[in-house]
Amino acid sequence: QVQLVESGGGLVQPGGSLRLSCAASGSIFSIGTMAWYRQAPGKERELVARCTTVGSTIYADSVKGRFTISRDNAKKTVYVQMNSLKPEDTAVYSCYALIRGGSSGGYTNYWGQGTQVTVSS
Repeated sequence: QVQLVESGGGLVQPGGSLRLSCAASGSIFSIGTMAWYRQAPGKERELVARCTTVGSTIYADSVKGRFTISRDNAKKTVYVQMNSLKPEDTAVYSCYALIRGGSSGGYTNYWGQGTQVTVSS
């Protein structure tokens, strides 16, 4: 059983910062791409940032220059540092990972349960 558990969400004022963490646990042989997505009320889920195993990253245009994704492969954890937060960043943020459970199996998509980020004064 593989789990992704997020932490670090909360309420922050505009211009503030938050750091989200997502730790993978369970029967894990290897982890591929890890990413953060978000979904605001009434909107579709969108990719925020993605990080490959070798550290190659991509970002949504709306967060470029403000958010930084990183990962610690030894800790099986992905982070997103969010600076200069805006009210439009308010959403439920979910982490995603491609995980291989055994040496002979393929990769499976896994999602965290989501953590609320609210940017408001």
